Order: sequence, then C-alpha cells, then structure tokens
Amino acid sequence: MSESATFTPATFKFLRALARHNQRDWFKAHQAAYERDVREPFLALITALQAPLAGISPHFRADPRKLGGSLFRIQRDTRFASDKQPYKTWAGARLFHERHRERPAPSFYLHVQPGECLVGAGIWHPESATLKQIRAFIADNPAAWKRAAHGKAFESRYEFWGERLQRAPQGYAPDHPLIEDLKLKNFAAGCALADDLVLSPRQIAALSTHLRALAPLVDYLCAALDLEF
Repeated sequence: MSESATFTPATFKFLRALARHNQRDWFKAHQAAYERDVREPFLALITALQAPLAGISPHFRADPRKLGGSLFRIQRDTRFASDKQPYKTWAGARLFHERHRERPAPSFYLHVQPGECLVGAGIWHPESATLKQIRAFIADNPAAWKRAAHGKAFESRYEFWGERLQRAPQGYAPDHPLIEDLKLKNFAAGCALADDLVLSPRQIAALSTHLRALAPLVDYLCAALDLEF
C-alpha cells in the first residue's frame, strides 16, 4: 500500500470537523477533503486486504467499488431516525460473504473514528429466525463453539459486543453451560485499534492478523447458517 493511500492525520481531522459541522452545506463545501482524506484511503485499504482475505476464505469479498462495495456510505438513513444529522461521523467497511444478498451472513468489519477505531467480525442485529438458528447450532455443537469463541488467544484480544437477554432464551435451561453465550442478541466480537496504528503503514499487517484471528468465529457462524467458508 503506497504512503499516499494510507490514512493520515487529515483523515481524523476531517471526521472531527464533520462531527462539529454535520450539515449538508458544510459537507458539500468540503467534499473534496472527504474524497481525498477518507474515502480514497479507505478504498485503498480495502484493496490491500483482498489478498489476505482470499487467503482466509475464498467466499468473502473486500470490494473497493465506490458504490455497492465494502465501504459504507457516509450519508445516514434518517427516514425513521429521531437523529436527523445527515452524515455519519465515522467511516466503516464490511468484508462480506459472497452470498450476503441472498441470506443472513457474518462479515468482517472495520471502523475508523478518532479515538474509537475498531476491527471485528460476526453478525449484528440478526433477525429472530437467524438468532434461533445460531443458538440451536451452538447448543448442538458446543465444543467447536468453545474453540472458536473461548480459546485463550481469542478471549485475550476480543470481546462480544452488544446486549444480552436478561433471562435464558426460550427452550434453554438457565443453568445451561453456555447460557451467557446463548443470551447474546448479536454474535459479533472485536477489539479497539489505537489511532496511531490506523495511521501507520503497519495497519495492513495488523488488520490481516486480526482477520485471521477472527476467522474461526466467522467460520463457525457460516456453518450455523449453512454458508460456505
């Protein structure tokens, strides 16, 4: 990855400014800075992750297209939101399964935001039927789940995100040995990334390491959802 394509302090400078001036007129006046300092470096990062990702699974995609690819739009969907701010104050991308448009699927996720950068993987806000399918698979395949989500290397680096049910889900005993996992509402885990790492040429190597370490979780979720890995 060339030096010019790496995130720079200007990336964070733009995102901080956007958080202070989250209006369409301001964004339009500064769109060139967004393209130069945020979108183009992120697309270059996605391109650079194609080879490492292909070495992990042939069924996941790091798609650097400007529209319809891995990079999320900076525009927020405010149609049903109480917060009407038009733009996200972060940049994010998902490295998705080739069949993600056909059925629920896990993904790898990258998030760039000053002081809140992170990398993760899994499935976020799955619908009820998908949740039930994953929980049933965990109950039927507990040993593989423990290897994927509770190995020492995994637990030393990553934590599961989001809320848990307060009570055991229907059909599971409160004393089930994996009850805390079965209570999860999201099967997604990850860790924070230091800002200086995100701005460093070392980011590709570091992210590649994280993708490999998170791959067993994604592999397990693919098996639970009848997807290839």
